[in-house]
Amino acid sequence: MIAFEPITDDEPALVHSPMLKAALLTLDYIEANGPIGLTPLKALKRYFVEWAAEAFAWPHYTAAELYHMNKVLNEPDFPPLVALHDVLLSAKLVRHYKGAMHLTKKGRQLRSHPAALWMVLSEHLLCVLDHSQYTRYGDQLDGDWDIFLGVLNIEAEVAVTEERLCAALFGVSEKEMLHDYRLTGMLYIHVLRPLCWAGLLEEQRNGRGLERTRHFVKTPLWAVALPFAPAEGVTASTRH
Repeated sequence: MIAFEPITDDEPALVHSPMLKAALLTLDYIEANGPIGLTPLKALKRYFVEWAAEAFAWPHYTAAELYHMNKVLNEPDFPPLVALHDVLLSAKLVRHYKGAMHLTKKGRQLRSHPAALWMVLSEHLLCVLDHSQYTRYGDQLDGDWDIFLGVLNIEAEVAVTEERLCAALFGVSEKEMLHDYRLTGMLYIHVLRPLCWAGLLEEQRNGRGLERTRHFVKTPLWAVALPFAPAEGVTASTRH
């Protein structure tokens, strides 16, 4: 588990969490409109997926970007919504009942306490959810959060690539990592993407397709939520 620092509901840095924003919007939607319908496979129905794509405005998964790849939107076409759905169920903030997703008493209570809600969402997103279900081959990643966060606390002080992080974590060269898409992909799915969705890291993308690069940098929420003492005299290495 990750030991988060206490956060108050009026903490400005919470704005960096797309998961928190999306959860609050979803809980509010159910409170205002009633339970959200489910397909026979227990996915959220298309009408809500389409609404969520517009309302969430999730970084790198905006409605415009999603519709560029899909004529219509189903839940699997919107990966952050898939994870949010799983997290809300895992944390017992919602439940499935008679073909719909309902708000629970716990979910209703936490709607009014965004800091506590963020803690619950982040705990389940980072430490409970099995992210191997989102990989092509069900890959698991060796390591623990103390190691990952300790390295990121230094390396992501400035924008850092997946290749650089893999080199620092696994003792290989950045050049080798340029072609090890499976390892960098595992690090992204299991560590980097969840931290971005929680709002602790920001993902910066450049280019498209195979030419696309991704850099990661800590957000202000990192310093607020994670109990790292400032490392005197330690800075991330300069990268060109």
